[in-house]
Amino acid sequence: MGKRHTAGDEDRAVVITAPSPIALCGACKFFRRKCLPGCIFAPHFGSDQGTTRFAAIHKVFGASNVYKLLLPIPVNRRHDAVVTISYQAQARLSDPVYGCVSTILALQQQVASLQAELAMVHTQLINSRLAMANALQISSSQQMAVLQPAYSNNSAASNNLINSWTFTSNFDIASETNPSFHSLEPLQPSQPSHDEDKAEDE
Repeated sequence: MGKRHTAGDEDRAVVITAPSPIALCGACKFFRRKCLPGCIFAPHFGSDQGTTRFAAIHKVFGASNVYKLLLPIPVNRRHDAVVTISYQAQARLSDPVYGCVSTILALQQQVASLQAELAMVHTQLINSRLAMANALQISSSQQMAVLQPAYSNNSAASNNLINSWTFTSNFDIASETNPSFHSLEPLQPSQPSHDEDKAEDE
């Protein structure tokens, strides 16, 4: 007799699934090999564009040299090193003679030109400030020259007023110190005495 399978037996059946394939990094895909979990290139070279980048690096520096270069670098700083190596490799492929040196020289020339331009602008700014200061000084001196005659006239009038006030004050002081000056009685002509009249009659 054949063995019958019940619903319980089907529930207890173990379903075995195949493991998902591990995505290859750009370096392992370039070498057509299996990408191991501890691959040093996997975090920096993706499967899409990593192959082209790693191909340029391998052509210029060599994969073994890049591996030796990245191994002593701390993990948190390896990405910056990979970016620098990739840029140098692309520059070397673009300019086989100078490589990234040509870019560095161009940037240095640009910096020197900008520094010269900045110095020229700074000189112009200083000259404009000096010109403005001279203009303000000339205008202030002209205003002082215009106001000086009026100030002199006012000063002369003030001096005259002060002198007259001083004279009046002195006069009042002299009157107060000599009260007889105000109480002078008018002079009366003297009358001849009786003896003198009698002598004239004789």
